[in-house]
Amino acid sequence: MGALHEGHLHLVHRATQYCLDRGWAPSVVVTVFVNPTQFDDPADFHRYPKTLEEDCAKCEAAGAACVFAPAAADIYPHGPSTFRGTLPSVATEPGLEDRLRPGHFAGVYQVVERLFRLVQPAAAIFGEKDWQQLQVIRALVSDLGLPTEVVGVPTVREPDGLAMSSRNRFLSPDDRKRGLSLIRALRAAATEPSPTHAEAAMAAELAKDGLVPEYAVVRQAKSLQEPDPLRPAACRALIAARVGTVRLLDNAPWPESV
Repeated sequence: MGALHEGHLHLVHRATQYCLDRGWAPSVVVTVFVNPTQFDDPADFHRYPKTLEEDCAKCEAAGAACVFAPAAADIYPHGPSTFRGTLPSVATEPGLEDRLRPGHFAGVYQVVERLFRLVQPAAAIFGEKDWQQLQVIRALVSDLGLPTEVVGVPTVREPDGLAMSSRNRFLSPDDRKRGLSLIRALRAAATEPSPTHAEAAMAAELAKDGLVPEYAVVRQAKSLQEPDPLRPAACRALIAARVGTVRLLDNAPWPESV
């Protein structure tokens, strides 16, 4: 959605490498579209940074072939509408972003489907920071039978461990330091012997900086349902918390170290 940072540009480099690994001439398209249908609060949409000229220059320097920056009328020729399809369960049942941001994944689903059909990419490269969103997009491709491989790329971090985000620019210096409690919480959870202990460790670490998480949980990585001790599966530790006025997300494999 624009306001590109080094994390986004890392995805451009990974997309270029994806092409080279297959013997293709690099042909990376970066789509930039601030999607109005995935904002619950109109004020948040208007506040979201829009820096297209700067974004295009960064994409060119990173080696992208082009930037596709459609107007809202290109994506929604009949105007933004309420999503009328059926969302996958990972978009409606986990009680994470789906609970806290009603309508968000309906907006994500319809805009990504539209972009995929317009661009027709062989592969789409997404960062893992928005983990639930990544699983929704994977489900979209599977459900609709689209010929696009969805490739997840580990979260790109600042040198001190803070996950890169377009919203980090809104953090005050003090809140920037407090935001590091998210990565500390994930590290604290990584060595705990059970999901229950891991969740308690995350909450305790966040509390040291006065943060009350919107969620700090361990879930099955693909479905985002609660872990089932009778059916072991790969898991993910996920956190969402407000630091000052800024909402931060982070996650990591569990019980692996961060």
